[in-house]
Amino acid sequence: MPHIAVSVLSHQGLVRERNEDSLVAGPWTLCATVTDSPQTLLFPLGTPCVIAVADGLGGHPGGEVASSLTVRRLAEAGPGLDDEEALREELRACNRALYDAAAAEPALTTMGTTVAGLVLAAEEAMVFNIGDSQVLDASDGGLRRLSVDDSPPLPRAGAPPTWSPARSAAAPPRGTWNRTSAASR
Repeated sequence: MPHIAVSVLSHQGLVRERNEDSLVAGPWTLCATVTDSPQTLLFPLGTPCVIAVADGLGGHPGGEVASSLTVRRLAEAGPGLDDEEALREELRACNRALYDAAAAEPALTTMGTTVAGLVLAAEEAMVFNIGDSQVLDASDGGLRRLSVDDSPPLPRAGAPPTWSPARSAAAPPRGTWNRTSAASR
């Protein structure tokens, strides 16, 4: 039976004191942890396998909570994510779980995460992302973006704002994941 190999490495980066990112590879999760060396995991190709990174929003309380909750749900749901609608529904369920967690713990009201990854099955791969995290293809000697950034563009220095509450009512900006992961709807 063919297998897929997934190598993972996680670090808090240069700005944060702690890691708020989490990842999922099949049933395996790594949450808010730093690894000193890459870990390589093998999974049989056939049953849907989720491989994703959730980037907890730094500077907000609970980024590590939001990212870990998201990847744990994706790991549990992974084998059942056999079509696009199942994947969309699970991402919606992750979002609802973040609302529920924030409602139960008011200190987490502004927590949020982005998530980007793919579901690999025997005959297809589904790429997904919510927020500005990206999925890249590292083949053919270079990088090629597979995902679409769905967060609003940042304004240029000195440029007028491109988003306002009034404008949002008419056409909500992209990037709904980190805008909808707070307790207040």
